[in-house]
Amino acid sequence: MAGHSMGRLEWALFLALSVFWGASFFFYKVLVTTFGPFTIVLGRMGIAALVLNLILAARGERLPPPKEWGAYFLMALLSNVIPFSLFAFGEQTISSSLASIINAMTPIFTVIVAHFWTHNEKLAWNKALGVGFGFAGVAILMGPSALHGDNNLIGELACLGSTISYGFGGVYGKRFAGRPLLTVVTAQMTAATLLVAPLSLAIEHPWTLSMPGLPAWAALGGIALISTVLAYLIFFHILAKAGATYISLVTFLIPVSGLFLGAVLLNERIGASDICGMAVISLGLAAIDGRPLSWLKQRAGLRSLG
Repeated sequence: MAGHSMGRLEWALFLALSVFWGASFFFYKVLVTTFGPFTIVLGRMGIAALVLNLILAARGERLPPPKEWGAYFLMALLSNVIPFSLFAFGEQTISSSLASIINAMTPIFTVIVAHFWTHNEKLAWNKALGVGFGFAGVAILMGPSALHGDNNLIGELACLGSTISYGFGGVYGKRFAGRPLLTVVTAQMTAATLLVAPLSLAIEHPWTLSMPGLPAWAALGGIALISTVLAYLIFFHILAKAGATYISLVTFLIPVSGLFLGAVLLNERIGASDICGMAVISLGLAAIDGRPLSWLKQRAGLRSLG
């Protein structure tokens, strides 16, 4: 790895990455008015897979051999097909802002899955605390829907299911460590396209749709090219320059981007429960990350010396 520092370019790209990934929830909200969930995922994965395969070929690199594709199909199912489809389904009834906040539960479910699925990533006290904060935040977010039993609850549960699937995908994906990142992601997107295409064609019959308008096509291009291809290329750059520790911080900013884009571009109302829930989940992420707690301990130590 080239180094473990963030220059001005890396910080600028880091902010851009949070916006691009946060924008995916805005794009979903635009797309669900025209396409079904599986068709949205097919468009996103198909366009991204095409572009990434072209980039891979231009660099003289190849896709993995056929004997390895079983692992890529499972990774695509856990990290793309299931979560993307559930987010698209969920945003049929809930706001893009709320979906982006629920997405912040991904690291929390990842540590839960890792605790039960691995031998060397058990829940330390800070991670257990983070999990508790995370579920408290979800309770705040989903409380009104659960009490009234409205359709929002189904959408919220679907988005929560996405983060559970991401958690399994995040742990399973560690088996690809050490392999070329571009090759892994290109194979994953290609596998996802092949998995979701039959679902879109058999269930949603996209050829029966009336011709989508410009906003739908723009959103489809945006979610595929900006929130997927460009976002992953930026992700690779930051990972190579600064390492996984810095890139993990983007989780804190994605909900902020999602809230901003939803409020400004979709006129979504941001309620007190949204802000409170996001704040509590952020506390959980901070506890799992561990660095804020270490910083507070260092500050307390310096004060005691003074």
